[in-house]
Amino acid sequence: MFSASYPVADLRQGDGFYFVKRQLIWIFIGLFFFNVIVRSPLKSLNKLSGWLLFLFWGLIILTLIPGIGIEVNGATRWLGVGPIRIQPSELAKPFLILQAAQVFGRWRKLMWHVRWKWIGVFAGILGCILIQPNLSTTALCGLTLWFIAVAAGLSWLQLGGTAGLGLATAIASISVHEYQRRRLMFFLNPFADARGDGYQLVQSLLAISSGGVWGEGFGLSQQKLFYLPFQDTDFIFAIFAEEFGLIGCICFLLLLLTYASLGTYVALRCQHLDRRLIAIGVTFMLVGQSILNIGVTTGVLPTTGLPLPMFSYGGSSVISSLISAALLIRVAREGKEAQVITLRNKRQKLVALTPPTK
Repeated sequence: MFSASYPVADLRQGDGFYFVKRQLIWIFIGLFFFNVIVRSPLKSLNKLSGWLLFLFWGLIILTLIPGIGIEVNGATRWLGVGPIRIQPSELAKPFLILQAAQVFGRWRKLMWHVRWKWIGVFAGILGCILIQPNLSTTALCGLTLWFIAVAAGLSWLQLGGTAGLGLATAIASISVHEYQRRRLMFFLNPFADARGDGYQLVQSLLAISSGGVWGEGFGLSQQKLFYLPFQDTDFIFAIFAEEFGLIGCICFLLLLLTYASLGTYVALRCQHLDRRLIAIGVTFMLVGQSILNIGVTTGVLPTTGLPLPMFSYGGSSVISSLISAALLIRVAREGKEAQVITLRNKRQKLVALTPPTK
């Protein structure tokens, strides 16, 4: 992120380290919440998840009010307090997973009116995110909810009906918003309008192809020099591919595969259904969003506004990702799949193993 953001930060802010310093602040905030969640029982977190989900739903609604929501590139996804901007839809993701795991984990025990109430809440949140408009985040959250429901064992009739409704909503959104239709058309052949709607994807493909096998080297990307838009956020993987090449991309994908494998292992070893659903939801959200982002930058998927978790610049994204990762670690601890060794105990063991000196 430092490499990708330096030229833009130096030109616009007069400080090449501007975005890095801000991101470090967000990371420390995220690590604070990470530490709190890792040390908190899931039972306590589940009690708060519903209230926090409603809080972020309210904040998402506030973004839709003219004069309150901050508009960037035609979308009002942010709220601002002075120089600080937050994206409520990003921060809502981990709590959406927590609440969905509780609802679908107890689905057969719930009364019908309770089921419909929570379906209405989930649909309302997704609908408000879609209105911003933010089709990519809506689709990702909707898919995460759907996979949690699949893992919970809901009937295929219910799952099929929900999938059909989601697909119809996506088609309706594309029909209403012209920019979404253009993105869908030009990702198939971006070179047909390389200086217009296809410009961003063309520059991304040029960056990736320029990396070759071994890459140009760290800090030596050419496309980040004001050719590729959003090079430090949505298209940061293109700069990574240019600087580290095919070998770096393979290593990155292997890291994703490792994370997905560990998340799946934790989920399969869980004895409690709700914990298993949390692990599945978190793993799907983090790994799935990463794959979607890579698919966009490589031209496999239409251009969307999804950041690359843990890599892209953005405070809300990194805090949300760290909270989600903390939930997976908490599930592993409570499922006794992780051995927790404090530094104090480790020092005591080392002292016990050290032979006495004369």
